[in-house]
Formats: sequence, C-alpha cells, structure tokens
Amino acid sequence: MARDRGRRRTGPRPGRPDDVVHQQVDSKLTEVESGPDPELQVVDAPVWLRPLLGYQRAVDWLTERIGVLPKYLVVAVIVVGFVNAGLRYIGRFVGAQLTSNRYIELQWYLYAALFLLAFAYILKHGINVRVDFWFADRSQRTKAWIDFIGNLIGLLPFCLLGLWVVAPQILRSFGRSPDGSWRTPAVWEIWEQSPDPSGLPRAPVKALLFVGLGMLLLQGLAEMVKLIAVLTGHGRFSERNVRGGPTRVE
Repeated sequence: MARDRGRRRTGPRPGRPDDVVHQQVDSKLTEVESGPDPELQVVDAPVWLRPLLGYQRAVDWLTERIGVLPKYLVVAVIVVGFVNAGLRYIGRFVGAQLTSNRYIELQWYLYAALFLLAFAYILKHGINVRVDFWFADRSQRTKAWIDFIGNLIGLLPFCLLGLWVVAPQILRSFGRSPDGSWRTPAVWEIWEQSPDPSGLPRAPVKALLFVGLGMLLLQGLAEMVKLIAVLTGHGRFSERNVRGGPTRVE
C-alpha cells in the first residue's frame, strides 16, 4: 500500500492549474516544429505566423552563434588584466615602465564587448535579472502577456532610441564629416583615436554599441514572435525554457 502511494506521488499532480489553451495545444501536439533551441513548441501554425517563425529561428540561430563569443572574452579579460597588473608591479620593482595605455584600454574594450555581445543571448534564454514579486507563480499565458507588454513598451522602444542616439556618434567617430561626406574610404586613417598616448582607436568599440543594441532589437522581435505564438494558442514554451530566469530579485 505504501509503495502504491509512493508511486502515485511521483506522477503528475491531478488538477494542476494551467491554461485551457495550452492544454488544447498539448493534446494536439503531434507534430512539433522547433527552432535551433527547442524552447518553443509550435503546432498548427497558420500561414501568417510561419514567416514570423522563420524569422525567429534565423535570429535565434544568429544569437546562439554570437553568444558563444563572450565566454572566450571572459578568459581574454582575465588574462589581459592579470598581465597588466603583473607588469605594473614588476615595473615598479625594477624601475621601468612595462605597461602601456594600449593594453590597459584593450582590457576595458574586451570588457565592453563581453556585455554588448551577450545582450541578445541573455534575452533569448531569459536569464536577465527580473525585479518582481508575483511573476514566478503566474501561468504561462499570464507570463507571456507580461513579457509581451513589457517588450512592447519598454525593450523595443529602448533599443530603437539607443540606435538612433548612437548611430550619428559612431559615424562621426569613424570620420564622417558634419555635412555627411567622407574624406577617404580608408576610415582607419581618420577615425577617432584615444586621447591617451599609445591608446587604441575609439571607433571600433563605439561600433559595438550599435551591434549590441541591434542584436538586442532583433532578438526582442524574435521573442515577440514566440509570445504571439503562445498567446494565440499555437505554441507553448517547453520545460527547458528558463523564462523568468534563475537570477531573480523578489
């Protein structure tokens, strides 16, 4: 008798609350369409939704590829920082200047690239920090509505505003004149340089702002497609999806 009760406990809980829409999707989920990361299960996608899902899969694929880079940049930041600190103290000991602004600036360039290139990956996997006190216990559909509205009025306008603000500054840093002309196609000859002696050019690291915000915008639109699929009853997030994130402040 005890064994039977133990076995019954290991099964799914009867009567566990969930959305009726998702129960219907589960019952019809005979043919699952998955992207590169099978976090979204889609069934019976209508014609109008299929191109959007194609866009979502393409952006997810690109985000996954770019998202691999930051883990290598972490190692590079640590190595460069360790070498810079070591050379600085050794130089004091031997009475020589062993460090250079070039390597000091390289450290914070890599640090900036680490975060900017990880924005879209963090959003895709839902591991961004959330500050809330009731999101985690809501149904999947309610979470989808919260994310949809939040992305619509917060994330996407922020990305568009950021791109609009940084684009002219990046072009000016690469050497574009105020009248919109370019003195030479060899931008590396005229781009903005560091004000510090032997420093690195500023233009490439400023361009990373556009890359980071651009990828965040593309991934934000891809997340909107996923949320639309869920809200229209044509999909649901799988258990692998960590939407809501392991990093939470409640």
